[in-house]
Amino acid sequence: MNEALQQIINRRDTWRGDLPGLAANGERHWHEDTLPTGYSTLDAQLQHGGWPLGSSIELLSDGCGLGSMGLFLPAMEKLSAEGRWQVFIAPPFTPYAPLLRARGIDTGQVLLVHPKNREDLLWATEQALRSSTCSAVFSWLGAGDYRYAELRKLQLAAASGDSLGVLFRASDAAANHAPAGLRLQMRAYRQVHILKQRGGNQHLDVSLPADEDIPDQPQLWELPAGPARSPQVQPAFSFA
Repeated sequence: MNEALQQIINRRDTWRGDLPGLAANGERHWHEDTLPTGYSTLDAQLQHGGWPLGSSIELLSDGCGLGSMGLFLPAMEKLSAEGRWQVFIAPPFTPYAPLLRARGIDTGQVLLVHPKNREDLLWATEQALRSSTCSAVFSWLGAGDYRYAELRKLQLAAASGDSLGVLFRASDAAANHAPAGLRLQMRAYRQVHILKQRGGNQHLDVSLPADEDIPDQPQLWELPAGPARSPQVQPAFSFA
């Protein structure tokens, strides 16, 4: 792990908040229970109208999950105004900084964590979810076979904080039970399937119209598998 990054993680005032709701700059960040997704069609189908804060969200896809980041860019932009860390844990590629800056996200607040093994991955994710210094936690769990107890521990960590907590997993995990309050699956281009949401409708397909994107700004969407693609579909603005 990079020495400078290790020093940041080891700092008691930035990696773990000493008091609930107390950030590194001494200010408290109080949230409502939800954060608008930035997509009205999705908000209309989600319980309470947005991303649940203080709960884990699972995003399942056939790819590495980076194409699904298009769902979270509007929320990241809004959270960037808080001045807290937005943590990427075990991302398969380095986030493309020009894309984030073009969407109004302060890259100086993006913290990359590269765990050495499975245990470190789960530990880092749990600590970030518990930390009051993180406004968003994105963790790539990958295709691993995780026990319910392990995922439950992450859910409890998320419930103890107030961040946007997203766990990226493989589509195969859809067949297994999970404690996350919200489970989504990217099944096609700009198509979100709601597998599970606590207290809300389930097994719904939601189409995200292109007119809800910010004009002239880069997008990040996962293309459907297979050779058949619409000529209007542009390749995802990938990380590099």
